[in-house]
Amino acid sequence: MKEIQVGLLGCGTVGTGVAKLLIESQQVIRARLGTTLNLRRVADIDIETDRGVRFDEGVLTTDANALVNDPEIDIIIEMIGGEGIAKELILKAIDNGKQVITANKALLASQGNALFKAAAEKGVDLAFEAAVGGCMPTIKSMRESLVANRIHSMTGILNGTCNYILTKITDERRSFGDALSEAQEKGYAEADPTLDVDGIDTAHKIAILTALAYGMAINLAEVYIEGISKITPLDVEFAEHFGYRIKLLAISKKMDGEIEARVHPTMIPFGNLLSNVNGTVNALMVSGDAVGDIMLYGRGAGMMPTASAVISDAVDIARNLMVGATRRVPALSFQSDQVQDIKIMPMSEIVTHYYFRFAALDRPGVLSKISGILGSHEISIQSMQQKGRKTDGSVPVVMVSHRAKEADVQKAIAEIDNLDVVGERTVLIRIEDEELD
Repeated sequence: MKEIQVGLLGCGTVGTGVAKLLIESQQVIRARLGTTLNLRRVADIDIETDRGVRFDEGVLTTDANALVNDPEIDIIIEMIGGEGIAKELILKAIDNGKQVITANKALLASQGNALFKAAAEKGVDLAFEAAVGGCMPTIKSMRESLVANRIHSMTGILNGTCNYILTKITDERRSFGDALSEAQEKGYAEADPTLDVDGIDTAHKIAILTALAYGMAINLAEVYIEGISKITPLDVEFAEHFGYRIKLLAISKKMDGEIEARVHPTMIPFGNLLSNVNGTVNALMVSGDAVGDIMLYGRGAGMMPTASAVISDAVDIARNLMVGATRRVPALSFQSDQVQDIKIMPMSEIVTHYYFRFAALDRPGVLSKISGILGSHEISIQSMQQKGRKTDGSVPVVMVSHRAKEADVQKAIAEIDNLDVVGERTVLIRIEDEELD
């Protein structure tokens, strides 16, 4: 059988892992595939650094265009990242009739619709298993395993950096800053952690999954995003009092024909399986009408877990090429003429439960003022706790609400924060708990 020729764009951490698997696991891949995936060329701006991989003479090059223009290469794997040169090279590869694999969730979330259209017009595949969840088979599950299901919801921990930081805050009562510093020291967080801790990386992933689940175009712009930088040990302590842990969740739901897609810190019950997903591990819970609830769990990032997902795409594409097939599985799970331009519900319309922490001055009538404002906005309180007294006169008062509308909650908070009996801005954390009424 003819060997399948592979070109690799970018040989950073994950790219090195891809090269390593293609070279060192060639025998086991051949045994499963029936032919060889041959790493023909590797392009990177740095071809001098020793990556711990033995490349054949002439494989490494600084000329990326040479790969996408090489008529002998069947599959291009893009591991450059970013939305500039990566997009340009992917489009060139597609135009040249190459099958393309990428792990670039930022690019797919922002410009995936155009890229998938280009691939469809050219009759080639654009695969992206590694873009969401690392080694977890999230994309394959949505596009293939759950093909007979109407998806009701997806809830996931999709960023290992944030999960590590929140685990440290929870288990060791570390501040956000201290936990972030440790994550950076261990290599779990970038020097500039903004994409991770502000929830942007997670939003990229849930935007892609939402499109796959509900037969819609990718719509990152309408995903609500909130990060974890304001989470404190005090809030973790209160959460535990009410039976919750705090996680950065990606939440996507379809209810009465409307789509929710949001990313924010969330309190979930101890009994929720996601509450026990700690450290750098990722997990995704999917609810479908036929399967009920399923959970995917594993390493969501890192050299080898991500590389493993990339190679799974390469083998899938190679199997198609061996029988003369392409585009066997639709990129966005649904046939292109069935993909709809569906709007995501504005965050202001979301209805859920809420945790409020007020810095209330220790004076008579303060709680009645706060409760009165909440009540005027149709926010009913289910439980309350006050924690001690402080010499400066300010005490933390925590309330957990019944279901309320986000727009009403935001209006109430704005009023409360303007009271002269409230010392600091109100802390708000949403709660996902099916047991609450």
